[in-house]
Amino acid sequence: MSGIFNTMDVAASGMTAQRTRMDIIAQNIANVNTTRDEKGEVYKRQTVLFQENANQSFEHILSNRLETYHAKGVKIASIVEDTTEGPMAYDPSHPDADENGYVHLPNVNTVTEMTNLIDASRSFEANATAFNAAKAMAAKGLELFS
Repeated sequence: MSGIFNTMDVAASGMTAQRTRMDIIAQNIANVNTTRDEKGEVYKRQTVLFQENANQSFEHILSNRLETYHAKGVKIASIVEDTTEGPMAYDPSHPDADENGYVHLPNVNTVTEMTNLIDASRSFEANATAFNAAKAMAAKGLELFS
């Protein structure tokens, strides 16, 4: 039965990670036209980095638990800013225009963000399906004992 709970833990961690990713993507889309944030700078696109949710080093897993390795799920390693420069637009009437009349725009591409949102949504759905399948198996297992 612990294998079922391990499966549910892995799927739940995947759902949590993808929900965070979707939140960051939504934040990027919401700031697609933000030319000045609270620091007075152009908004920079953010991305989420994942890593395995394990407290052990790769070497430890490889040497001691290769045959009995159990997945630990995923966690958010960090949320990082994309440092690439965004496009510039000529708009001398814009309050954030430079001395030449150009405005620095955020480096957010709506098409890219929507594609990433679809990917995150599908990953969330896959994890939810795995979680529900594990839950159904656990329920059937309990029926055998009653």
